[in-house]
Amino acid sequence: MLALLFVLARIIQPDYGASGLESLARASLPFAFAAAAQTVVVIAGGIDLSIASMMAVTSVTAAVLMDGASEGFAIVAVILVLLLGVGLGAINGLLIVITRVPDIVVTLAMLFVWEGVALLILNTPGGGAAAWLRDLLVGPLTLPGVPASVTMWIPKAFVLLVVCLAVVWIPFLRSRFGLSVYAIGSSDHAAFRTGVAVNRVKIGAYAMAGLFAAMGGLVLTMSTGIGAPIPGPYLLASVAAVVLGGVVLGGGRGGLVGPIVAVFILRLVRTVLTFLAVDPNVTTIIEGTIMVVVVMIGGLLAVRGRRA
Repeated sequence: MLALLFVLARIIQPDYGASGLESLARASLPFAFAAAAQTVVVIAGGIDLSIASMMAVTSVTAAVLMDGASEGFAIVAVILVLLLGVGLGAINGLLIVITRVPDIVVTLAMLFVWEGVALLILNTPGGGAAAWLRDLLVGPLTLPGVPASVTMWIPKAFVLLVVCLAVVWIPFLRSRFGLSVYAIGSSDHAAFRTGVAVNRVKIGAYAMAGLFAAMGGLVLTMSTGIGAPIPGPYLLASVAAVVLGGVVLGGGRGGLVGPIVAVFILRLVRTVLTFLAVDPNVTTIIEGTIMVVVVMIGGLLAVRGRRA
């Protein structure tokens, strides 16, 4: 599907090439990190409706910390923001475990809580971002000894996405914790009987989702140079990408590659509609319809899977 959309984009707009690919990668980054966050939680058998709000909190925090600070302090700010994301996600998981209220209810409530926290930190768009961080997103990759005609097709934003996800996801898959996350998503009762600490693993899954959300918030600040306290349209997009990417909503099955590819598919659909000169309002309706249909199909498949 992704390849067909690229071909379609080239047919409609013959000039669509390396620069268009670079723009697509930058536009997809926050959606990709939101999808990664949702993927972990869904594999664990839950769902997180507060991801966009956590991204807003971490985005404004990063913008406030880096505003007027030295370029070197940005490294400290990035570490602090990532730790903040882990903390926000862990709080979500802890509340779910302690209260025993369904994930969807707790995270819906925390959506408003984190949105309020973001507004308390920065009530209007503002702050700043280190120049070297912004440079990590803009332009194609440059490698010594490699012709520019080759590297021009490799956006820095895409490389950053792959590196950030791989650093977290590959150790996760190879760890006992990763196996436990898949186990509780398949059946938390069976996992408990085999010695898995279900509550701790669930909190860890939400903490990992918070880490990915923090990466998404950092990317938002890096791409715009400011922090925005209002959550973007990342919640429904993350769920749609997870379902379209082959992750079962009931939990226990799926990976990360599929949802990331799905993010690029959804963003490329918008690009194609723009090339076709479709009214922006109609484009939004089409995007929303695609997301809702995909989520509904995923939900129906999950129900059928439980009955089977």
